[in-house]
Amino acid sequence: MTIKLVVADSHPLFLLGLAQLLRSEPGFKLLATCATAEETINAVWKERPDILIVAINLPDRNGLELIKELKNSSLEIKVVILAAAIDENQTIHALCYGVKGVVLKDIPSHLLLQCLQKVAAGGMWMEKESMVHAFEKMLHREAGMRRLATILTARETEVMRCAASGLSNQQIAEQLIVREGTVKVHVHNIYRKLGFTNRVDLTLYAQKRCLL
Repeated sequence: MTIKLVVADSHPLFLLGLAQLLRSEPGFKLLATCATAEETINAVWKERPDILIVAINLPDRNGLELIKELKNSSLEIKVVILAAAIDENQTIHALCYGVKGVVLKDIPSHLLLQCLQKVAAGGMWMEKESMVHAFEKMLHREAGMRRLATILTARETEVMRCAASGLSNQQIAEQLIVREGTVKVHVHNIYRKLGFTNRVDLTLYAQKRCLL
């Protein structure tokens, strides 16, 4: 089976080298190379690849935002992130957005090809160090959410995470499709239950417990 690919990276020399590698290997077909998120979206919709290899940082848009958009579309595409470095927060978001592979740019060529073959076959391939930290943080987050569930209602928890992320009451109301007055009531109840008086304390609380 030939694995069809689209590759997106903002560094021309790296993109050229990766393209040459994929074109030289049997079993792989490179459909397009892209330097921006806009080019990538257009290429993916046009070419319908099996796998998109994408960098974390693109000049016009964050790679994770692009991946999130693809996840919410009707496209059936597997995504592999190829990054110079990736932290646990980025890995967690990648997992949440359905990414099937996370590898670093210094990965040996033969391992990258193995990664693509494994992902194409329905498996996953993750860079080990980032995965260890990501899973530790995910476990910490789950524990924090369980503790929070004994204090706040589900809706209050939603409002708290939005507020701690920096959204205004109006923005929270628009996102949750409720009235702004309802959000203000929830925020008041959250402050009362958690013993806070401002959003700075609320944000620090959420960050410490990996709730963002």
